Amino acid sequence: MTASDRGPAGRPARALTQTLQDGVRRTVLPSGLRIVTESIPTTRSASIGVWVNVGSRDETATMSGASHFLEHLLFKGTEKRTALDISADIEAVGGETNAFTTKEYTCFYARVLDADLPLAVDVLCDAVASSVLDPADVEVERGVILEEIAMHEDEPGDEVHDVFTETVFGAGSPLGRLISGTEATIAPMTRTQINSFYRKRYLAPRIVIAAAGNLDHAAVVRLVRKALAGTALDTPAAPPERGRNAARRVRTLPPQTVVRTRDTEQAHLVLGGVGIGRLDQRRFSLGVLNNVLGGGMSSRLFQEIREKRGLAYSVYSYDTQYADAGVFGVYAGCAPGKVDEVLDLTRAELAAVAAKGVTAEEMARGKGMVKGAYVLGLEDTGSRMSRIAKSELLYDDLMSVDELLARVDAVTLDDVNSVAAEVLAQPMSLAVVGPFEAGAFDRR
Repeated sequence: MTASDRGPAGRPARALTQTLQDGVRRTVLPSGLRIVTESIPTTRSASIGVWVNVGSRDETATMSGASHFLEHLLFKGTEKRTALDISADIEAVGGETNAFTTKEYTCFYARVLDADLPLAVDVLCDAVASSVLDPADVEVERGVILEEIAMHEDEPGDEVHDVFTETVFGAGSPLGRLISGTEATIAPMTRTQINSFYRKRYLAPRIVIAAAGNLDHAAVVRLVRKALAGTALDTPAAPPERGRNAARRVRTLPPQTVVRTRDTEQAHLVLGGVGIGRLDQRRFSLGVLNNVLGGGMSSRLFQEIREKRGLAYSVYSYDTQYADAGVFGVYAGCAPGKVDEVLDLTRAELAAVAAKGVTAEEMARGKGMVKGAYVLGLEDTGSRMSRIAKSELLYDDLMSVDELLARVDAVTLDDVNSVAAEVLAQPMSLAVVGPFEAGAFDRR
């Protein structure tokens, strides 16, 4: 992109299109909104997503849950369509549409037959750009979200992960708060507050529209421009700041143990600590390590805790990466009377890997799992659409499948053992949800 292609404040003065990879093209509209597509002529379907670089970590404490609340409301009606129209238009052609909110972004997506892609583009763009946020709908969805929060609290296997994240980052941290918000924040949130959040955050430079399937890039661009003509997303806006909190380190709390008392038949626990950010070059090494430790049935934790001793049905490790931070944890669900033994075995395994590393055979198996999961996960248009969208929205770089596999292959045993020594040797926090009193694990 040359200087002559840019207008005031560095924004593109006209739509600019480039080929990123074979079959993958990218266009930046004058508004700053980006469109990326992948042509897959062998399919008869197409998936499209509107990805917004706004999530729960963009909220203040009093507005906690606003992004998720808005996700619900944008499907409730526009000046052109009612809520029923939005769902019926897509379902009438056999398609499906949905949305989800994360800590760092929100996605609205649809999957349809290739011939029905124009309809899907129009419906999604209309919903995201032109929602009316009717006050009556706000009240209806408030009730729905409060029920969703209550339902989540009845799922201790899910709740423990939120408790763990809060334990690492703190309840006052944007990363430590619940994506859904709480009853205390959702109940008083007004339509005016939500609409202000919507209009201030849903700006064209923060949005990526991605599509994959049997499609033509230029045709998709025309469809998007037509659908957004005259809306707020057709208007240039200041581009978002590069990176999120890039100038400062994300604050984490000292290691601690938190117990959420629940009258459950099974205890749920997560043991772990601080991980790495998604742009950290060690993410490939950590991915391999994660699979060796608890990524499958051949992993150390699964073999030691479930296969050899039958102490738990579910046990696994995971790493979650954000723009500038991350967490690494081990989850297990077991009978309350077996928690001590499961914790002892987990701690012993983590300490052993931190001190002695993994074997070459384990590393090779871990690499194979990483590569297999990635490639096999690209077998449908929805996953292909997500790949190019996340690359544009979160990484600002699209690695080809071959490039990514090469990065995994380049991981050495020293790389894996080095990240193991750093991540696994740190003092760890413990989150427990189950029939225990606060302080029950303070000396364990």
